[in-house]
Amino acid sequence: MRFISIAIVTALGLSVSACGSNTANRSVNSERQPVVSRSHYVLDVNMGGSGAIPSSEQRRLAGWFDALDLGYGDRVSIEDPSYSSGAAARGAVESLVSQYGLLVSEIAPVTEGQVPSGAIRVVVSRSTASVPGCPDWSQRSHTDFQSRTSDNYGCGTNSTLAAMIANPDDLVRGQSADGEDQTQASKAIRAYRDKKVGGQ
Repeated sequence: MRFISIAIVTALGLSVSACGSNTANRSVNSERQPVVSRSHYVLDVNMGGSGAIPSSEQRRLAGWFDALDLGYGDRVSIEDPSYSSGAAARGAVESLVSQYGLLVSEIAPVTEGQVPSGAIRVVVSRSTASVPGCPDWSQRSHTDFQSRTSDNYGCGTNSTLAAMIANPDDLVRGQSADGEDQTQASKAIRAYRDKKVGGQ
């Protein structure tokens, strides 16, 4: 198993800049914004001569998923440059992944190194969100007659947001409602408006 980390992506479409003593932020916009970082975990799974994944390798793969605590927000894909895996091999991976409530993505990210002959590479992509430099108590709190915000301004709200978001990628591009049943999706809202739930 190898761990691969890629570049950091800033979220929410706002620039991230350092808040120092010379920063003159006179707005109520927080410069402390969540930053989303994506990491790739890879495992090369050996296939049998028939093109299927042996049961021993399936158990190893399942143990790897458990060790990673695979769950919502993770993206699983299969890298097979030689197209040597058949439907049986892919089906075995999809069956394991479905036990964690996930689907196998069609496109795998680019990873380092070559996939060994007679093997497929399973890639788990995971994103995390954090607010760099927070909390910042480098300066004492006092009245600022230039109407500047403190260096710690926005740390509490945005750090909490970064910790609570179930899928950090949503901070970058959000979710699309394409293909969803809008009638079903708005059912709870209609029930609330019709006073069928929530009290009086």
